[in-house]
Amino acid sequence: MIASLRKLNKEIINCHKCTRLVKFRNKIAQDKRKQYEHETYWGKPITGFGDEKAEIVLIGLAPAAHGGTRTGRVFTGDKSSDFLFKCLYEAKLSNQAFSIKKNDNLKLKNAYITTSLKCVPPNDKPTSVEVNNCSDYLKEELLILKNSKVIIALGKIAFDSYIKFYKKNYENFKESIKFKHGLVFALPNGTKIVGCYHPSPRNVNTKRLNQNMMVSLFLKTNSPSYFDSIS
Repeated sequence: MIASLRKLNKEIINCHKCTRLVKFRNKIAQDKRKQYEHETYWGKPITGFGDEKAEIVLIGLAPAAHGGTRTGRVFTGDKSSDFLFKCLYEAKLSNQAFSIKKNDNLKLKNAYITTSLKCVPPNDKPTSVEVNNCSDYLKEELLILKNSKVIIALGKIAFDSYIKFYKKNYENFKESIKFKHGLVFALPNGTKIVGCYHPSPRNVNTKRLNQNMMVSLFLKTNSPSYFDSIS
């Protein structure tokens, strides 16, 4: 499994399929945010990371411009990651409550984090072609993560992106599912898809999402008896 994941990740990092995204990520790496002007930006596609034997897979839409695209690890080095990892730590899904750089000794427990799109898109709005290009990577990634049972989609865009991906790869699935925080839906292949508000500063500052809400969702997600009861 580890060898397969390493091979896939190498392919992802070397990807240049989407001209617009390559140009945009290169621009970000050159036109750095002032507070990071002395840092060398990663400036390449982002791979997933975490426990390769995880039952829980968290999926975001794409790496952040000055988070993952800077640090080289998804949900690392930005305000969203600050909130997310406080919650993951409280739910005992990580060994520490912060994610600031690739070599900060962070370890995930029964959890793996990835994105639908491996590069940051302008205005967080990928084209359908860009989503389809990355869809093959996501499919292979999930096939390698054979123990995964639960997909937590971080935000409506990530949720809709995953459902679109699922319909593309499982042609008999035609249902229309609307995003809702806390929604749990059993997909035909046995996987559960869970809706979760994105841990963005906007959602946290407006109180749409708080730590108790996210920790509670993670604790339920990490409880096999809870999901076994969902048909």
